[in-house]
Amino acid sequence: QVQLVESGGGLVQAGGSLRLSCAASGSIFSINTMGWFRQAPGKQRELVAVITSGGITTYADSVKGRFTVSRDNAKNTVYLQMSGLKPEDTAVYYCYAYLARTTMRWGDYWGQGTQVTVSS
Repeated sequence: QVQLVESGGGLVQAGGSLRLSCAASGSIFSINTMGWFRQAPGKQRELVAVITSGGITTYADSVKGRFTVSRDNAKNTVYLQMSGLKPEDTAVYYCYAYLARTTMRWGDYWGQGTQVTVSS
C-alpha cells in the first residue's frame, strides 16, 4: 500500500506565503514524478507544478515566478513553496506521484488534499 500525506495548507492573506509538504510512504520501489495539482470549487483539477527525480520542473503559467516545487528523494517528499499568493490560488491542493510499487507496477497516486485559502 502507498500513502501520500500532505501538510501545510491553511488561510493566508493575499501577498502572503505558505509551504506545502507531501511525504510518500509504503511499498515503494521508485518514484519518477512528484508534484502538485489543485482544484477550485466548480473547476477541474489542474496542474500546479511537478518535478522529476532528476530535478526537471514544470509549472502552470499562472504560478511561474511565485511558486517553487522541490523534492527530497531520500525522504520521498515533495514541497511547494508558494509566495505572492492571490485569491485565485484558493483551492484544494493535491499531492501527486507517479511511482512504482515493490511489485514493479507503475501508477498514479494522489494525496487526500489540503485546503489553501487566500483572503483579499
